Parts: sequence; structure tokens; C-alpha cells
Amino acid sequence: MITRSVTIEDIDDLYLMWNDHINASALYRRALREEMDVRGVDPNELRELLERAREQGYTLEEIAEHTNHFADLQSLVETQQSQRTAGDDVDD
Repeated sequence: MITRSVTIEDIDDLYLMWNDHINASALYRRALREEMDVRGVDPNELRELLERAREQGYTLEEIAEHTNHFADLQSLVETQQSQRTAGDDVDD
């Protein structure tokens, strides 16, 4: 897992100190899932595409460099897959 810095306001920090049982990482992930939902991105589909891209040899940094949104990632994975399929046909 990659750790990323998130800036929080003093009131957020104080509230989390009062309620140390709250999992701030879970709150962050929930907020991101809500943003994905607003934009019509299924997190399960995104996870699957990310895994497929990694299986195709892309690193997370390369994926981020070559894509800007869900449709870009989908295109990247499908293009790579069709190139592999075409390459398999040539070998036959």
C-alpha cells in the first residue's frame, strides 16, 4: 500500500484526536468512492482495469502518465490486449 499525505484542518485533527477510534483512512476511501460514484466510475471495474494494466507490465506511475481518467485506462488496457491478440495470430 502507498501512503499519501493529506492536509487536514485543525478542527479535523482535533475531532480525530477526540475520537481516536475513527479510521481516517476509511473516511478518505469512502469520500473517494463517493466521488467515483458521482462521476460514474465503478471502483470494482477500476480495480480490475488497474490489475489488468499491471499484468500487462505497466507500473502505477506509467499508468498515471499515460491516462487521465477511467476511459483512458480502459483504452490503454484494450489496446494492449488487442496488440497481444494480433501478435498471437501472427505467431500461429
